[in-house]
Amino acid sequence: MWDKCAEITIEYLTKYDCYGQKDLFESMEKGMQAKMEIIRLYPDMASFTIKAFYENDAEISMDVQESYRKYFNMKADKTLLNINPKQFIPGLDIEMMYREMYLASEGYIWEMVQRGNVDTGRMEKDFTKLIAFWKSIYLRKE
Repeated sequence: MWDKCAEITIEYLTKYDCYGQKDLFESMEKGMQAKMEIIRLYPDMASFTIKAFYENDAEISMDVQESYRKYFNMKADKTLLNINPKQFIPGLDIEMMYREMYLASEGYIWEMVQRGNVDTGRMEKDFTKLIAFWKSIYLRKE
């Protein structure tokens, strides 16, 4: 079931053109929009996926994480290759920035799931604010 959910997610992320962007933040915004659409259209699938991703059982967690890397890291790595490093402040470790943004996003989603409060409207608004914040600190000022 996890694999089918991953395939549907990749389908939506591709449909929203998340992986073809040269601007990391535009890619993130499109990704957020695609994921909110999935949550709206398939709330049960979204709930299952989020709970499976944060599963406490070590064996299940290991399988889910391995599958996640198979489906998503391959696409994320290609997205990073498309990014123009000159858009960021000089000396920025882009991989570290990307990891920090990823961990902050995952932590936010985990917190929402733990509270039992997966409100797509609020999440979209909060992610939009996060992305604006990241732009303000990581993008080169012209």
